[in-house]
This record gives sequence, C-alpha cells and structure tokens, in this order.
Amino acid sequence: MLIRYKKILEKIAMGLLSFMPDEKDIKKLQATIKQYETLENWQLYLWKEEDDMIGLIGVVIESEETVLIQHLTVNPSFRNQGIGRKMLQQMKEIYCNKEFKANDVTASYVGKCGTEV
Repeated sequence: MLIRYKKILEKIAMGLLSFMPDEKDIKKLQATIKQYETLENWQLYLWKEEDDMIGLIGVVIESEETVLIQHLTVNPSFRNQGIGRKMLQQMKEIYCNKEFKANDVTASYVGKCGTEV
C-alpha cells in the first residue's frame, strides 16, 4: 500500500531513490528529498508490503489537470512482481481526475509496468 512520505522515512526514501539513474550522488539525493519536503506540488509516496518499504513514487502536480511522474522505482529484490503497476494504479485513485504524464526518466519504466499514463 502507498504511504505518504514523512521525514522519519528519509533514509529509506533516499535508499529507494538511489535506484533511479539520475539519483546516485548523495548531494543530489538530499536535494531531491528537500524538494519533496518543501514544495507543495511535489508529493512522495513509499510502497509498503508487510513491514518493508520496497518501492517509491514521486509526482509533481503540474496543474489542476496534470500530474507528472517524477520518480518511480522498486527495490531490485522485489522487481517483476507488479509493484510498479500497483503503485501507478493507487496513484490514479489518489489523483482520480488528473491526467498522468511520465518524464524522460520514468517513461520506459511506466511502459514496462504496462500501464497507460
């Protein structure tokens, strides 16, 4: 299930974000987390199964109509189990009246999830 990011989950979120291609550097990771913490239109969610946080999805609410999928990743140990698809489906429930777009980095992963955005 999706859990809204809280400061207490910072290290877990940074660990999951580090699986993103452009988020390997610690300073970049810290800057990205800071954006999710301070910008109202940047929303970060973690995927929890049992007691483990195993996935992450971050979106930017661009307008009243559009949500951009900024980050989408799953711990490599849990990939190919449909978790990305589940995260996208729950995001569509949360932002039910909005159109979803993927950025250049997330587009291929969203496509692999077999979910239209």
